[in-house]
Amino acid sequence: MTSQQLKIVVDENVPYARETFGTLGTVELVHGRKITPDHVRDADVLIVRSITRVNSQLLEGSRVRFVGTATIGFDHVDVGYLGAKGIAFHTAPGSNANSVSEYITAALLLAAERLGRPLEGCTIGVVGVGNVGSLVVRKARALSMRCLLNDPPKQRETGDPEYLPLQTLLGESDFISLHVPLERNGPDATVGLAGTAFFRALKPGCVFMNSSRGQVVDETALKAAAADGIVRLAVLDVWQNEPGIDPDMVRRAFVATPHIAGYSFDGKVAATGMLYEALSAWLGRAPVVDWRSLMPPPPVPLVDVSLCTGPDERLLRAAVLRVYDILRDDEQLRQAVAGPDASGPRFDLLRKNYPVRREFQNTTVKIETGRKTIGGTLEGLGFRVGA
Repeated sequence: MTSQQLKIVVDENVPYARETFGTLGTVELVHGRKITPDHVRDADVLIVRSITRVNSQLLEGSRVRFVGTATIGFDHVDVGYLGAKGIAFHTAPGSNANSVSEYITAALLLAAERLGRPLEGCTIGVVGVGNVGSLVVRKARALSMRCLLNDPPKQRETGDPEYLPLQTLLGESDFISLHVPLERNGPDATVGLAGTAFFRALKPGCVFMNSSRGQVVDETALKAAAADGIVRLAVLDVWQNEPGIDPDMVRRAFVATPHIAGYSFDGKVAATGMLYEALSAWLGRAPVVDWRSLMPPPPVPLVDVSLCTGPDERLLRAAVLRVYDILRDDEQLRQAVAGPDASGPRFDLLRKNYPVRREFQNTTVKIETGRKTIGGTLEGLGFRVGA
């Protein structure tokens, strides 16, 4: 099959789709929620993100032989169906993991400011220690936090005692952060994981954070826990009924964002590159585009805090928020749900029109000579450091 004959349908929110996949065939860009059987009937390749349900209803009768999702998770894909039909399937594992960990870093620093206490010495319970959770742990340790880990599959696989029972985390953690896949069945089912019993087991006054999947949390139970003071602050990037999210839950959250924790431009482009390379290999061709070279210069190449005074954590917060303003994302979602409804299109537009956000690795932070402690912390968070 020649490049001219290969038809590739791609979610329009996948960056550099034409520049990469276009070297392998003809690219048609379609809104992820609007991809229909008509779009894929004569397509050979389908590249989606998390909002497209890929199943027999979409693909039956099509000529699609390769499906890729530019995401870590794939609960939106009927993998069993693809396997039965002999359709190749690829994900982008780890592509947006650092982006999510930077989101959590910003949320932690803001929450500490609201609580009026430093993060140093606080305990964070990380539920799910895969690509994302492991980076959250790394950054939390850079912030001198005590980390408790829960990951039943890893515990069974390794027998490592560092993976603790969930109840231990819930009772001892000042912060709880969820980084689990959406599993509907089996011993590690996560749908409704954070329900009434979960919240009752929390340490009172806990900060609860979810950037995994909305259906992992029972929002009614979360509201009750917040009303009772069990959850003091909630940081939510994902929602139970996306895209038709609950405005009341948005209002009650300390930080509320439209499922964009993993939306750094670096992460998005990495996902494109991983799928481009996977499709090239499947076709038996060598990639002809270096997707890394497509990245634009960072909008914030330098942050100077050398003249700032005060505690290290204040300077850390200033550097982080200068590169990633999580409060802007929070404000955008609150404005979107302030009207008479929280319609799905509004939610989706915030994601579609999300501005370019670069990761900490693209920024050098200039610090005062001699402040070695904060320099080490900044490097632990992913920044470059200069004096």
